[in-house]
Amino acid sequence: MDAAGLPVVIIVGRPNVGKSTLFNRFVRKRQAITDPTPGVTRDQVSGSWERDGKTVLLTDTGGIRPGSGGMDAIVSRKSLASFDGADCIILLLEIGEMTGEDQEVIQSLRPHAAKVILAVNKVDTELREDGLGDYWGLGFPEVISVSSAHGRNCDELADAVFRKIDFSLFPLPDATGASTHDITVAILGKPNTGKSTLMNRLLGEDRAIVSEIPGTTRDILESRIDFKGKTFRLLDTAGIRRKSKVNEDVEYYSVNRAIASIEDADVVFLLIDASEGLADQDKKIAAQIVKKGRGVILVLNKWDKMDGSRKSFKAAEDRLRFQFPVLEFAPVIPVSALSGWNIESLLSRSLEINIQIHKRVETGILNRALEAWIRDNPPPRDGRRQFKVRFMTQVRTRPVRFVLFVNRRDGFPPAYVGYIKNRLRHDLGFRDIPIEIEVRAKDRD
Repeated sequence: MDAAGLPVVIIVGRPNVGKSTLFNRFVRKRQAITDPTPGVTRDQVSGSWERDGKTVLLTDTGGIRPGSGGMDAIVSRKSLASFDGADCIILLLEIGEMTGEDQEVIQSLRPHAAKVILAVNKVDTELREDGLGDYWGLGFPEVISVSSAHGRNCDELADAVFRKIDFSLFPLPDATGASTHDITVAILGKPNTGKSTLMNRLLGEDRAIVSEIPGTTRDILESRIDFKGKTFRLLDTAGIRRKSKVNEDVEYYSVNRAIASIEDADVVFLLIDASEGLADQDKKIAAQIVKKGRGVILVLNKWDKMDGSRKSFKAAEDRLRFQFPVLEFAPVIPVSALSGWNIESLLSRSLEINIQIHKRVETGILNRALEAWIRDNPPPRDGRRQFKVRFMTQVRTRPVRFVLFVNRRDGFPPAYVGYIKNRLRHDLGFRDIPIEIEVRAKDRD
């Protein structure tokens, strides 16, 4: 059972047998990266799998390579460790391809045989069914031939999985049957800034693989935590490098999904290595965050390596403000993901920003404030003609967007729009988030 009280179903097997393809089919979206390259999946990717009004947490594990070293060994250990916590295990093998790695995975599953369903993949036609005899001889109670790529017999496999789970042992979901959360946070940054370390610190467990090898995280890892009575949905993403440095298809897809996670987020933690400072890639990520109108916190990670003085922080903050003018509104928070220092401050500030990103101001209140701002600082003249502001309205949240109606749109001073934006920040509670103001012309009726 997972933290949300759902039954846990895991898909296991050696690399490149089609686990991620099967996972994507069952969760009905391309969540896990699929590629012919063995070993693409490293971290365990989870998603809700709903069927006939029941929900389980389905997890795609990394390919198991017994006796391997390096990254393959780390991935294998995490996959093997997932057996104990699973309520049902789908062992995925490939028709006609029984390898030594398969045999070792099978042996490691013997103590858990009662909750194993053996699925033989890449059985695309009935003609390939003839090779199933050897798989029945492995001793597992259920053997089902499937094609994860084409969907053949996948409904039969799904029925077998949901039959194997005793749902009476699990609490009922909420009335909607959906997983709820109050805030979505995406963790972004260039490689090796400590994103996975921060994810693990927030979760209180080693969920994400941590390595100094750039590109270790590939899929987006999604988890939930509770803090101050609010549920955080956390998205750990791949490190984003310059396009010229991305030379693998797998990393290309990883980076694209990391950028796409901005759209899904309410607040982005943009991690910056405090000992290295800002990189050009950070600026490009920042531009995407502002473009999408999401909240953002500049997280100075590895602050434990600095001298820690207030003077040092002020100098670092000033450098960021100078190099990062597009994010002049964004809070800067120093943390140590490794030790956990200042993590609570980071979460508390993200809740404040989430309120701002969803804040809506009534039109009456907005325009009374606008009248006061105009009295304090009237719009300038353009030659003999005065620019005039008619009224303003808020048209949406997340991103926060306003429309300012004026007598003439052409030539309306950007500096005056900036003045209105600053007053919105300081007077109406949008201090820490990006704001859009569209200028439209409206003649007086």
